Amino acid sequence: MAVVGPNGSGKTTLIRALVGAVQPSSGTIVKDANLRIGYVPQRLTIDPTLPMTVGRFLNLPTRRSKSEVQDALENAGVGGISKRQMTALSGGQFQRVLLARAVLEKPHLLILDEPTTGLDQPGSADFYRQIEEVRSNLNCAVLMVSHELHVVMSASDRVVCLNGHVCCHGTPDIFASAPEYRALFGSGTQGALALYRHDHDHHHNHDECDH
Repeated sequence: MAVVGPNGSGKTTLIRALVGAVQPSSGTIVKDANLRIGYVPQRLTIDPTLPMTVGRFLNLPTRRSKSEVQDALENAGVGGISKRQMTALSGGQFQRVLLARAVLEKPHLLILDEPTTGLDQPGSADFYRQIEEVRSNLNCAVLMVSHELHVVMSASDRVVCLNGHVCCHGTPDIFASAPEYRALFGSGTQGALALYRHDHDHHHNHDECDH
């Protein structure tokens, strides 16, 4: 599932509430007591004066075995960088290390907040393909915030649009035709929607868009 919306619409606040970083001002979040969540933040700052290898980073705050760390890195597509310094990583490698850290939790739910911020288009495409591989390997659900509409349409089963409230939700084809979507993102986004292709039949009885 993907969450989209304009800046300030509440996307990151929703994610932070789901991972327990903030408490909702109203309403209730209900989660299974045994739910394991893996979280990839939009950004993470590492002190450049602090020597830290990838392997050491992935052992914080919980000590992991070498095989666990290596398996997580391989799941994230960067199996050969455990001894590299965190400050020497490219943007794409850094994001994959954050993905590996989330994978270490063996999550039932993988949450990603704008995970490709700062990456170029090829790098973003590669990263999203890796997410799909992780989803398949771990058999977990994925919830991501993204501003890349072509990715949302091609990689998501459902889309939720926020604008201070849930103004639109549904499968990508229903979402793409909603007037609320066009009002928020403009008709110029239709080129991105043309990239959307789905392999499965869907039932749309519960999809809706409202003001």
